[in-house]
Amino acid sequence: MLTKSLELLRREAAETGAHTLKRSLGPFHLIAIGVGVIIGAGLFSLTGIAAANHTGPAVTLSFVVAAVGCAFSALCYAEFAAMVPVAGSAYTYSYATMGELFAWIIGWDLVLEYSVGAATVAISWSQYLVKFLGNYGLHLPPQLVASPFETSVLADGSTVSGLVNLPAMLVVLAITAIIVRGTQGSAWFNAVVVALKVSVVLVFIALGWRYIDPANYQPYIPQNTGVFGEFGWSGILRGAGVVFFVFIGFDIVATMAQEAKNPQRNMPIGIIGSLLVCTVLFMLFGHVMTGLAHYSAFKDSAAPVAIAIEQTPYAWLSSAIILAILIGYTSVILVDLLGQSRVFFSMSRDGLLPRVFSQIHPRFQTPHRSNLLLGGFISLFAGFVPIRVVGEMCSIGTLLAFVMVCVGVLIMRKREPNAPRSFRTPWVPVVPVLGIVTCLVMMLSLPADTWLRLFIWLALGLVIYYAYGKKHSKLRQGLAVDPTVEAPGTGLG
Repeated sequence: MLTKSLELLRREAAETGAHTLKRSLGPFHLIAIGVGVIIGAGLFSLTGIAAANHTGPAVTLSFVVAAVGCAFSALCYAEFAAMVPVAGSAYTYSYATMGELFAWIIGWDLVLEYSVGAATVAISWSQYLVKFLGNYGLHLPPQLVASPFETSVLADGSTVSGLVNLPAMLVVLAITAIIVRGTQGSAWFNAVVVALKVSVVLVFIALGWRYIDPANYQPYIPQNTGVFGEFGWSGILRGAGVVFFVFIGFDIVATMAQEAKNPQRNMPIGIIGSLLVCTVLFMLFGHVMTGLAHYSAFKDSAAPVAIAIEQTPYAWLSSAIILAILIGYTSVILVDLLGQSRVFFSMSRDGLLPRVFSQIHPRFQTPHRSNLLLGGFISLFAGFVPIRVVGEMCSIGTLLAFVMVCVGVLIMRKREPNAPRSFRTPWVPVVPVLGIVTCLVMMLSLPADTWLRLFIWLALGLVIYYAYGKKHSKLRQGLAVDPTVEAPGTGLG
């Protein structure tokens, strides 16, 4: 099993120069990045779908289950991010603990996670844009705001099939252009947008609380339909698996480790701080949303906030809040795109992907070519795939990454018990094991077709690894040049 040593990873983290990422992010930036992607992705899109199809008003309990699993995983992420302040997140941690093949699998999984995450939010952004323009009598052609697998109901009751979700594609490409110009500028843009987005959540909770209809909470946990995952306690578990997608913010904070100032101190603050802030807001938001409108009203809608606001006397605020949501969504897409390109950056530096993904712009010090290639790829996802499909794919990808990180902490504590750790996961092995169990339970609760798509994606990744990555691995090439050099930490076995 070929692994990277901690010493090698620390040398990579200490590198400076024109071909390295710029360290420009403090603790405030990191928390804002985490909050920026957590608040919005599921809160403004998948929450309603989860309530309508799986949980009813008990979507708040799904958030609790998901948050518990996140808390275990976040503590493990924080230990690794402080020990190994290198771009790549779970990919890098797996390389140091479980070897190159497992690192490739989790890196390829993270690509799925961030790609479909950005696409999910872009699709919801498009639906909110349609509602915003509709308030002013402006109507986009329905064929150009839906994927080919979706139909739209027109005012006369007739239906029309979509061709492409053009607004979703365009917003991905526009944000790609922003992040190409630099991480620090993107971070400040994100901080401003996050402040606006948190304000929207607080206003929604404060104004909506007075108009909650208690009848909408009856029954709080709807009776199971006889099908696993359709309401009842199994529905709460499946709902947790679906909305788990919203908690990937702290995961993406970990991908920014190589751009953080004083990462040993600031990475744990960014990871755990963003999770705590958002968990409280999620529960309050879900409670108000399902209290304002019956959960069935949110079925197949990626814009549940607009539906909930219509049940209050503040319907005139709908346009203002939707506009704020549209702006806030941009930070979610921005951070997803940042996270994905940093994983590709790390994989490319290791030789597992072509060099184009780790080439740094001489002026902006960003992996600009990687940003452009990935932005184009994700825009196609957003334009041609329905939101339900991409949302569930992102959840299972996130959960798999969390399982691998929890396993990695157990391995590293046994293999490197005396390595310096500025942050230590408490109660090892209890916390990592609980993280593994919680995440696996949520993965098993997801639909079978989601698992099938994950296996197909991972199989495609393995083909690429054996056809290209294994042959070009820099670590393997080093072993081939000098046979006396042992695989750092473990050797080849």
